[in-house]
Amino acid sequence: MTIETVYQGGLRSEATHLQSGTKIITDAPTDNHGKGESFSPTDMVAAALGSCMLTIMDLTASRLDIDLKGTRLEITKIMAADPRRIAEIKIDFYMPGDYDDKCKAMLERAAHTCPVAKSLHPDLKQNIAFHYKKEGSCCCAK
Repeated sequence: MTIETVYQGGLRSEATHLQSGTKIITDAPTDNHGKGESFSPTDMVAAALGSCMLTIMDLTASRLDIDLKGTRLEITKIMAADPRRIAEIKIDFYMPGDYDDKCKAMLERAAHTCPVAKSLHPDLKQNIAFHYKKEGSCCCAK
């Protein structure tokens, strides 16, 4: 077992990561009868996609001697109805530097191979954009 989730009532759940003991509370959003006081389960899916992409990118970046610390993601989740589901996740990556075309291609390709991206239904649109810092540019070391 990896995670234990306990329903707290009031459309709220508490999930515990058993290895670390870290807890996450989810709450239904206000447009679905919740209080919106925490991440909704669908927010967690969007956040998981961004975090997964960044993690896989960092594995590639470390081989290229690139430090991705400070990379910022802006994530937008767009819902659809009938049935209620995530229709699109938009992620804008704001990279801490500029890299040559080879490195950009390797980092971006790595992002799209993350397990969460590959696990989501193909009807869920993943709209991903990368923005590179222009000043203090650097190149791919390898």
